[in-house]
Amino acid sequence: MPDPRIVFMGTPDFAVASLKSLLEGGCNIIAVVTAPDKPAGRGMQLGESAVKKFALQHSLKVLQPGKLKNEVFLEELRSLNAGLQVVVAFRMLPEVVWNMPPLGTINLHGSLLPQYRGSAPINWAIINGEKETGVTTFKLTHEIDTGDILLSQIIPIGDAETAGELHERMKVIGADLLLKTVKGVADGSLKEIPQDKILDGSRLHNIKHAPKIFSETCRIDWNKNVEEIYNLIRGLSPHPGAFTMLNGKFLKIYRAKKENDTISIVPGQFETDHKTYLKFACSNGYVSVLELQLEGKKKMQVEEFLRGWRITP
Repeated sequence: MPDPRIVFMGTPDFAVASLKSLLEGGCNIIAVVTAPDKPAGRGMQLGESAVKKFALQHSLKVLQPGKLKNEVFLEELRSLNAGLQVVVAFRMLPEVVWNMPPLGTINLHGSLLPQYRGSAPINWAIINGEKETGVTTFKLTHEIDTGDILLSQIIPIGDAETAGELHERMKVIGADLLLKTVKGVADGSLKEIPQDKILDGSRLHNIKHAPKIFSETCRIDWNKNVEEIYNLIRGLSPHPGAFTMLNGKFLKIYRAKKENDTISIVPGQFETDHKTYLKFACSNGYVSVLELQLEGKKKMQVEEFLRGWRITP
């Protein structure tokens, strides 16, 4: 069959890599759906999404519905006569939208489904200390992240890798996988695999979830062990950032290293030479801070921080 007319839906930078891949791969992108412009910055001027900026640079039609069930938007979407829709890092779609095109709607997800269904799969994979994750393309259906799988690819996680670093690698690998998926759906060569069949495999016996990250998720519990705290810091870096309190102020920690050692102070207390190191005790050792940001200040390396701030244990 001829290449289908495709409507692409996405908002952040993660989605731009996929849209770019589809365009460079010769796919027929007829329109892009993205979030409405939002006030941002000190001047609260309207800011365009990363996907909108890219789409306009490539002369693509852009739709920005406030509500996805708005009749004006739905009529415009129908009039595009798309054969396929592709979704990357966008809102939940109502059935009237995802069920519209003949070939359905494809989603790219940042995990090896059915593991880590939810809005923060990259963060939770690292927080939970996984050694590998992946990207998956699947067909959208009623329940979130539960549709039939089309393709997936395993991605190893580095021992010191942060969520931000994994995000950057994953968006490129995911974009390549998405292009292969679209080509396979277009020529009918891909076989859809129900997720419940994968659940029978021992590798995915215990399902882990990836819910939205809340503020309390980011608070460091120093009574936990070194590995758990280290993984939490990596999994929340650079956003939203794991935090603790230091002399009555919020302190975000973006990078750290593990020190498995016998502690001489109570978990949560810290040691420093006021020049080169700042380390907090936890249940079975220390977490030594490498990069941090004190409330109201810029992000900095620990040595720079210690030169400018006199902290008291």
